[in-house]
Amino acid sequence: MALLSHDKVEKNSILMVVLVLVVVSIGGIVELVPLFFMESTIEKVKGMRPYSPLELAGRNIYLREGCYNCHSQMIRSLRDETERYGHYSLAAESMFDHPFQWGSKRTGPDLARVGGRYSDEWHVVHMIAPRSVVPESIMPGYPFLAETPAKLSDIANHLKANAIVGVPYTEAMIAAAETDAKAQADPDSDAAEAVEARYPKAQIRDFDGNPNMVSELDALIAYLQMLGTLVDFDVYQAEGDNLR
Repeated sequence: MALLSHDKVEKNSILMVVLVLVVVSIGGIVELVPLFFMESTIEKVKGMRPYSPLELAGRNIYLREGCYNCHSQMIRSLRDETERYGHYSLAAESMFDHPFQWGSKRTGPDLARVGGRYSDEWHVVHMIAPRSVVPESIMPGYPFLAETPAKLSDIANHLKANAIVGVPYTEAMIAAAETDAKAQADPDSDAAEAVEARYPKAQIRDFDGNPNMVSELDALIAYLQMLGTLVDFDVYQAEGDNLR
């Protein structure tokens, strides 16, 4: 009897389409309806904050130069990836990314947890002459970044744009954006403490080693050095790792 019924469905294209639509609709409802009753689909994780103005400027340079074409920022929960790169990526770590930098190709290594892995000096040399520190690298050099002043006069507008799409930048953060960006690259600045207060764990120092200006390389290194450093995974796992 079941075979005869199946035979009717296979021979009747209209009936087949109707039944497929019914099955897909039921599946869609089961998957989508619960989301409307959830406050957020992203777990709350301690430590996450918006990018500081200098980090955001560095991220903009990262996007401008197409770094995402060769580097991902998403560690999958596979043993080979977690042993090489660290704890698997959390959705919360990308909650302030517009657009996110998960990537789909790795010509170079994943950068989700590159922060603190290398010194600022290493990054400076690597960006200027990649093969001097990684002989097998096919990455092009970016020496002009060290010679180009970072454009910070309009960084407040970038914070405003991010605030429109939900990044929790306050009016005070936006108003002080340019000052904060310059102060983060100058540890002797009177505004350095304010940067730390607004952006916990913000690293404040002369990233490129040139105190005469805040360069695009300063901004890019500030961005790279914070990647993967905001979440304390010892605390995260102690509070309940979903895969434990």
